[in-house]
Amino acid sequence: MRVKRGVTTHAKHKKLREQTKGYSLVRRSSIRMARQAVLKALQYQYRDRRNKKRDFRSLWITRISAAAQAAGTSYSALMGALKKANITLDRKILAELAANQPKAFAAVVETAQKTK
Repeated sequence: MRVKRGVTTHAKHKKLREQTKGYSLVRRSSIRMARQAVLKALQYQYRDRRNKKRDFRSLWITRISAAAQAAGTSYSALMGALKKANITLDRKILAELAANQPKAFAAVVETAQKTK
């Protein structure tokens, strides 16, 4: 007795078409090309979830560095002073302070420099 796979195949194709929503032309209509496009998109997604962390850390460091320069110190000197002063603010919070609350950032810098 032969196995009829139409239902299974149709379900797989339907799932693939849902994943390619927003794609254009042959990447959406052709099952073979859609499968390749989805696999590639998933690879990019996996890679960029990790790259996003690097990019944000780099952005935070740039913002902290600019604010530290304005406060009359360098990024590395500031981070060293924070460590010696036992101030455990991470780079994300420091960048947020530097961008949105410059007075609070200046107070943190001043406190860190006092305890040298």
